[in-house]
Amino acid sequence: MQRRDFLKASAALAAAGFPAQSLLAAANATGPLKFLGKPQAFDYAGLKGRARELATQAYQAPTNTIPDEVSKLDWDQYQAIQYRADHALWSDEQLRFQAKFFHLGLFFKSPVKIFELNQGQARELAYDPAMFNYGKSGVHGEKMPQDLGFAGFRVNFHTDLERDITAFLGASYFRAVGSDWQYGLSARGLAIDCGMPRPEEFPNFTSFWLEKPGKNSSTLVVYALLDSPSVTGAYRFQIQPAATMVMDVDVALYPRKSIERLGVAPLTSMFQYGENDRRIAAGNDWRPEIHDSDGLSMLRGNGEWIWRPLTNPARLRFNSYQDEQPRGFGLLQRDRNFDHYQDDGVFYERRPSVWVEPKSDWGKGAVQLVEIPTADETFDNIVCFWNPAQQIEAGQEHLFSYRLHWGSKMPVVPKLATVAATRTGMGGVIGQKRRYYSWRFAVDFSGGDLQLMGKDAKPVPVITASRGEIEVSSARPLAAIDGYRIMFDLKPTDDSIEPIDVRVYLAVDGQPLTETWLYQWTPPAPDQRHF
Repeated sequence: MQRRDFLKASAALAAAGFPAQSLLAAANATGPLKFLGKPQAFDYAGLKGRARELATQAYQAPTNTIPDEVSKLDWDQYQAIQYRADHALWSDEQLRFQAKFFHLGLFFKSPVKIFELNQGQARELAYDPAMFNYGKSGVHGEKMPQDLGFAGFRVNFHTDLERDITAFLGASYFRAVGSDWQYGLSARGLAIDCGMPRPEEFPNFTSFWLEKPGKNSSTLVVYALLDSPSVTGAYRFQIQPAATMVMDVDVALYPRKSIERLGVAPLTSMFQYGENDRRIAAGNDWRPEIHDSDGLSMLRGNGEWIWRPLTNPARLRFNSYQDEQPRGFGLLQRDRNFDHYQDDGVFYERRPSVWVEPKSDWGKGAVQLVEIPTADETFDNIVCFWNPAQQIEAGQEHLFSYRLHWGSKMPVVPKLATVAATRTGMGGVIGQKRRYYSWRFAVDFSGGDLQLMGKDAKPVPVITASRGEIEVSSARPLAAIDGYRIMFDLKPTDDSIEPIDVRVYLAVDGQPLTETWLYQWTPPAPDQRHF
C-alpha cells in the first residue's frame, strides 16, 4: 500500500495484534456496536512486550482472505459504501470524540483489527453489516464474516461531527487537519529503505486500540502494533485537536534483521511543479502551481535554520543533511496565496504543514529527503525522515518520542527572515548577447530584521556552490514584501549533469539576517544548454 493509493482513495475520507483468541458469539455492547471475544487486559508496556516477542519470530505475511465481492470493488463501488453515523464508536455516550471505520476494498485489502480500550480492558470490534450503507456497491453485508476486520478508522471531534480530524488508512499511513479542515500530506509509522535501488518496504499497522476518553477530555489516545519483514513496533499516539493539531508519538522498534536505511517520523507529500521548478508544467496545465508542500524546513541542533525548496527531478534524487540532536524538521506549505494555485476544487493553498519536534535524545543522524519524478498530482513523490546514525541490527530496542504539529501555523518559526519565494530561469544580462549557458536564481526573503536596515547598511549575499561559477550576484530591497531579493547566475563549468548544491543567505557585517536557503540544481546535458 503506497501513499499514491492512499491519495486516490482520499475522497472516501469526508488503516493483527495479539494472537487472535477463539471467537465467541458477538455480544451486544453499549449502543449498536458488537464485539468479539472477552475483554483482555491491555497497556502500552504489554504492547511493547508483544512487539518484542514478535521480532524473535519469523515474519508471517497476512493470510487473511477477503471475499471476492470485496476484493474486486472498483472506485465507484467502493465510494458507494458509507459508514452509518449512528454506529460510530461512542456516538451515544456524549463524549468529545467519535470513531468511524473504513470498509475493506479497492486499494485497502489487508484487514486490521480494531479494539476499544476502556479502563485497561480491550475488546475487539466485530464487523457488522449494520455499520454500513452499501448503496450500489454490490456487497452483501450479511454474507460477510464477523471477523472480516476493517481497513482503518477516522476520528471526529464534537465541534464538527461531519468532518474528520484524523484518519489512519493503509499500511502505516495517517494524516490530520488543522483549522483549514484540509487533508494534504501524510505521515507514516516508519520508512524502510526509502530511496534505495531496490523496492521499499512498507510496514503495516496491523491492530489499533482506541482508548475511550474521559467525559470532558479533549485528548484521544490510540495504540498501534506495527509489523513487517524487517521490524516490529509498538506505537502510542496522543491526539489533541486544535487550530494546529498536536500528536505526541511514542515508538518502540524491534528489528528482526539489520536495516540499512531506517526512516523515523517519515512525512510524505506531493510536489509536481511550482515557481522554482516548472519542468513538468510547460504549458500542459492551466494552474500556476501544483503541490501539497513547497519546502523542507529544518532547525538544526546548532540552531541554524534551513529552507530547502522542493523539486520534481527528472530522476530520483536523494539528499542527506547530517545533524546531531535536531530540534525539528518538517514539510511545509508556506505559499498560501490562492492566486498562485487557482484551484478551487482541491485548494492547495490550504494544505497543512507538518512539523516534527523530537522529544527524546535522537543523537547523531541525518534528515533525509527523497524526491521522485512524477507527472501526476495523484502520485506522492516527496518523502523526508530522520535516519539515525546508529546501525540497526536484530535484537535491539530503539525508542523514539516526538511531536507532530499539523496546520498552517507551526509552533516554532525563525526569528531571522525566511524565504518567501524561489524563482529560476535563463541567466544572462538583459540587452546583452548571451555567449554561454547559465541559470538565474531569484530568492526572496521577508520578515526578521530586514525592515531595520538603514540606508547605510550594506547587506551582502553569501553564496556558495559545489561546482560551477557564481555570476552577477546582487541583493536589493524588495518593497512589495518588505524584504530583500538575492539574485545570481550559476554557470556550469563542466559537462556533468550531476546535481550542483547551492547555499545562500543574507548577512550584514558578518551577521546572518536570514535562514539558509539550500538548493540542488541539475544542469542539462551539454547538447541541451541552449542560450
